[in-house]
Amino acid sequence: MDDRECRGPMPKALADCGAFALETRRLEIGDYLLDGAFLVERKTLPDFVASIKDGRIFSQALRLAEAEQRAVLLLEGTSRDLSACGMRWEAIQGALITVSLFVGLPVLRSRCPAETVRTMLYAARQHRAVTTGALPRHGQRPKGKKALQNHILQGLPGVGPQRAKRLLEHFGSVGAVVAAESAALQSVAGIGPRTASRMIWSVEEPPVSYCPAASDAIASDAAHIL
Repeated sequence: MDDRECRGPMPKALADCGAFALETRRLEIGDYLLDGAFLVERKTLPDFVASIKDGRIFSQALRLAEAEQRAVLLLEGTSRDLSACGMRWEAIQGALITVSLFVGLPVLRSRCPAETVRTMLYAARQHRAVTTGALPRHGQRPKGKKALQNHILQGLPGVGPQRAKRLLEHFGSVGAVVAAESAALQSVAGIGPRTASRMIWSVEEPPVSYCPAASDAIASDAAHIL
C-alpha cells in the first residue's frame, strides 16, 4: 500500500479482512500493488471528479496503462457522493469512456472501503488460480487467426489485450513471442523487465541433464543382452 493511503479508512478495512500481508511504502504509481502483478489506483468518486477538473486523471491513466504490471482504476462510492460535485454526468461519463476505451485502463467499481478490499482480494485469488492453471477460460473461442493469437498471448502472465496486440504486431506470431529473449520483449511498449521475466519463465522448459557415465552403462548392459 502506498504510504499516502494510511490517512484514510483502508488500513482498517485491510486489517478487518485479515487476508493480506500488508507492506506500506511509497509507490511510484498506483495506490496498491497486489502480488507484484496488479496495480490498483483507488479513487473515491469525489476525488475522481476533482481529478477530471484538474486534468490529472488522464496523465495518471496513461502512466498506469504503460506500467509493467496490469493496472486498474477502482472507483469507490455511490451516487450520493456525486450529489454535490457540481459536474454533469455527461462529463463524468466522457472521462470514463476516455480512460477505459481509448487509454485502455480497466475501471472497476465498489461502494465502500470494505468492498474495495474484497474486490482486490478476488482479483488476487483469481490471478493465482489463472497462473496455476486452476481456472479454465470458458466462453466462446475467438474466431479468426489473429483473434486466436491474441487470446493465446493473453494467457501469459502480465499480458492483457493491449499488450497482446502490441506483441503480435511487433513479433508477427505467437511462436516468435514465446521464443523471444528478455531484451526483445522489453522493446515492446508496456513490457518491463519483470513482465518479460515472468513471460519467459511461464513458457521455458526445464533443462534436460545428460550423464555420459549413465549412458555408457546402459549401452554396455544392452551389448551384454544382445
